Parts: sequence; C-alpha cells; structure tokens
Amino acid sequence: MKYVILLGDGMADYPLDDLGGKTPLEYAHTPFMDTIASRGTIGLIDTIPAGYTPGSDVANLSVLGYDPTIYFTGRGPLEAASMHVKLGSNDVAFRCNLVTLGHGDDAPVMEDFSAGHITSDEAGKIIADLNMQLGSDSIRFYPGVGYRHLMVWKGGSAVVTTTPPHDIVGQKTGDYLPAGFGADEVIQLMHDSEALLQNHPVNLTRRSAGKKPATSIWLWGQGGAPDMDHLTKKYNLEGGMISAVDLLNGIGVYAGLDILPVQGATGYTDTNYEGKATKALEYLDRGDFVFVHVEAPDEMGHEGNIEGKIKALEDFDRKIVGPILEGLQKFKDFRLLVLSDHPTPISIRTHVSDPSPFAVYSSRPAENRRSGLPYSETAARQTGLLVSPGHLLMNHFITEWGTFIDEKRD
Repeated sequence: MKYVILLGDGMADYPLDDLGGKTPLEYAHTPFMDTIASRGTIGLIDTIPAGYTPGSDVANLSVLGYDPTIYFTGRGPLEAASMHVKLGSNDVAFRCNLVTLGHGDDAPVMEDFSAGHITSDEAGKIIADLNMQLGSDSIRFYPGVGYRHLMVWKGGSAVVTTTPPHDIVGQKTGDYLPAGFGADEVIQLMHDSEALLQNHPVNLTRRSAGKKPATSIWLWGQGGAPDMDHLTKKYNLEGGMISAVDLLNGIGVYAGLDILPVQGATGYTDTNYEGKATKALEYLDRGDFVFVHVEAPDEMGHEGNIEGKIKALEDFDRKIVGPILEGLQKFKDFRLLVLSDHPTPISIRTHVSDPSPFAVYSSRPAENRRSGLPYSETAARQTGLLVSPGHLLMNHFITEWGTFIDEKRD
C-alpha cells in the first residue's frame, strides 16, 4: 500500500463578496481535487485543539497524527530540527522573521511580515551579520529560507508571550511586543537589530531597486525540543517529507521521515510545483508514504490577495494533485489524502481554528463513499463527517480506512 498526503497550507477560507459569495476553493477551477472528493470521501478535520493558537505548527502535528496537547512545545524547535540545529536541554529556539516595520502616527507598524519576501541569499547575509554583532555565548542566529530564520537562546525563557508577525500586519507593534518572564531580553534583541539593519548593504540595494527592506527581526514561536516517537516506526513504513518550509521539514525529522529537497522550492507562489510532484512519485518507487506540502495558498491568504490565492489553488491542483493522482495509477494499492491544515481567510489575513475540508480517495472501491461532491468547505460540511480531534485522522488513514468508512456510511 502506498500512502500520499497532499497539503495546501491555508487553502480553506470564508465566502467573499468579490467572488459572489463563494470561497476561493469554490471559485477556483480544481478538477482533480473535485474528482478525489466526488469519487472518494470528503469531510472536515479539526486540527486545532481548544485553547491553542491556530498555527501551521499545531495543525500539521495533528495531520501527522500527533496530539498537540502532548507534543507541541513551540514552532522554533521544530524549525531547528530541519536546520540540523541540535537543542540542548536548556536551549530555547525562537522563530526569527525578517520584517519591514513602517512608521505609524506614534509607533512602528508591522508593514510586511516577510520583508518583501526577501530572498534566501539576501537574508543569509543579514543573518550572518546579526550573529556576528548580536550573537554571544548564549545567543546564536541561524539562516533559514526566505524571511524565516532561527534564534537559539541557551538558558532562555520558553514562557515569554510572543505574537506571530503575520497576525498583526498593519497594526502597531507596540501592542504586541513580547511580555512576561524573559521579555526584556527578547525586546532588546529586536531593537538592537533595527540599528544594525538601518544601513545594511542588502537593504541599501533593496531600497534602490524599489523593494521593501528588512528593518528588524521579530522573535516568536519559542520552545524547547519535543519528545516525539517516529511515525515510521509506529506504522512500520518508510516515508518522506517534501516542503520548502523549515517548520514542516522539522516535523518530518521528529516523525522519522526522509527530508526530500526539491530545487526551486521556495515556499511562495513561484515554487517548483512540478518538481515536488516528480520527487514524490520517484520516492514512492521505494518508499511507502510521502507528504507533500505547499505553502503558497497560505501566503496569499496572509497578503489578502484574492487573485493570488485562486491561482495558488489552481496551481496546486493542476501541478501537484493531478500529476500525482495520475502517477499513482501504476501502483496496485494506494490511498490519497488531500487537505488544508487550517483556514487562512482573505478577509482577516490570518489563521483561524475552524475545521478544514479533507478528501480521501482509495484504489480499493469499497473504501470510497463516492460523495458526488466537489472539494470545498460547503461540501465537506454537508456530509456531516467531522474528525475531531484531528490527530485521529492519520491512524484511520493508515490502518483502518475501510472500517472507518463503513462505520460512517449513511
């Protein structure tokens, strides 16, 4: 049996007046996801436990079968694993965004949580200089991908309260600075970075080209290393993770998955969709399980970009879902799961905790409900099928899908 998960980050959304009351998923042309939902099973998955922030960290732990109430310690340590940064018992890893702060009436405003989607090459030069100037025996900065980087604080505070920068776009940052034990040290690092970055050569070049500069770092998502069992051992399978995002690759490391790099994968709308699909099918020639993650719909949701999100959905469907669905036909036995980890509604430009649609298609006819419905939020609700808590879906998908579907048939 081959098992495939195709996840479009933040695909789910709310109805929009600009789309005639439809969601982007309902408006977009997605024939392959619609085929999977129509011929297979569609429902809702609740990936965010009550009281937890609806982030991709918590949501994707749920998708891979890990109960976030047990295994989630923070986003930073998951990204550290992807970057081969080993955390000591008293190390705290923080996600470190390069951001653009604008000038508000009386306080800085979060103008862009991605510093104009700064390139990895540009960002790497900045992070190297930050580490040289602000690093110490207890503080180190590590370069990641694009605007996403890492800061590790030896002996630091994991209980400081922080806010994701993509949640406060257009808002005054003073209302969302770190608070609680250890906050003073974190805030000082953020302020010190502003002085260093003001006339940094990378920013001078970006300004001259009409691009947004990286004016500050923003620290958030902190935590210590989690203790997670490998799902590869739990299910006795060989599996791989395909993502341009350190967070997903870090979860993959803790889950015991092979990390499968794809040249040109960016975590944005210009990512190498075709390369991801090809890599997944190649891996399945030897492996049992592959998880393909695409970040682009989430980025468009954060930007409030309706046209961009529709294009991201259609690209995901045409360049990822379609080729993989076709490529799976050469295998005798397979199950394919397509889903959104959480909604990222255009109207509010951040994540929400609402359940998201999932669809499963199996090569075994008896394992399909044949819903006759398209892949959308409305269709998923109509079925009345809700997997909550969401971390239970993985076990159903791998070990007992036929039994699970028989129990849920009308």
